[in-house]
Amino acid sequence: MKYRNLGSSGLKVSAVGLGTNQFGGKVDLRTTKEIMNTALDAGVNLIDTANIYQEGRSEEFIGKALVKRRQEAVIATKFYFPMGERPNERGASRQHIIREVEESLTRLNMDTIDLYQIHRWDAETPLQETMRALEDLIRSGKVRYIGASNFSAWQLTHANAIAELKDWSKFVSIQPHYHMFERGIEDELLPACEYFNIGVLPYFPLAGGFLTGKYEEGESPPEGSRGESSEYVQSYMTPENFQTLEALKEFARERDRDLNELAIAWLLARPQISSVISGATKVEHVQANVNAVNWELSREEIEEIEGILSS
Repeated sequence: MKYRNLGSSGLKVSAVGLGTNQFGGKVDLRTTKEIMNTALDAGVNLIDTANIYQEGRSEEFIGKALVKRRQEAVIATKFYFPMGERPNERGASRQHIIREVEESLTRLNMDTIDLYQIHRWDAETPLQETMRALEDLIRSGKVRYIGASNFSAWQLTHANAIAELKDWSKFVSIQPHYHMFERGIEDELLPACEYFNIGVLPYFPLAGGFLTGKYEEGESPPEGSRGESSEYVQSYMTPENFQTLEALKEFARERDRDLNELAIAWLLARPQISSVISGATKVEHVQANVNAVNWELSREEIEEIEGILSS
């Protein structure tokens, strides 16, 4: 495994992280433990979850799986989405943040969250209130670092400008939707992160499985796959994308690699990427993701890939 700094912080995270949104749902506790142990044994230390994943069961399962291995993991969780029906059980207010960090710590069975992330921008709460509440959590020792997810460039930099003016802790990372077929962050967010040295943690790096090569044009999605019912995955199933996908497959095959390895290696070729968050529902998925870490694309290979993607 290779490790990178999480943005401007001194925290080292594995180049590939483990996404856990299916833990407590599709993935039962026994399999969760197997996946977690396999990941940790392979050197994967960044474990990403959220309070909303499977109504909190993802955090619960992670806590149970890490009873004897807590020190090996960097635990990242999130808050924002509704956790109840009452009006203060959502958002990024001080009220909700303080409540949810306690709930997450209880489910995780931990004293401290390594990376606490706001899941979405909250236009209804003063940003200074949110940043001060997060600063208080850091000072209390309940949170070590803070990050954001799905912020635009101006939202992220504005938040950090407030923190800098107040001498509070800044966001060290951002989780955006980013992969070969989803490149909107390259316009503004990625350049901003490069300038301010904010770590980027792409999620859905395999486009929900589309970039694994399991789907074929004109054929029904494999039974049990996301492509059977997921509108997200199906949105990529266009003739143009399948043509690009086939060229990417051939590029990987020529180098005795799999398409999913190429998708992750392509992301890791960008130095501002601290870790690629890739979900796993089977032990085999973990190893496949880890294999990609050792594939360092050359400048010529990157240029060839860009030609494929832009054709």
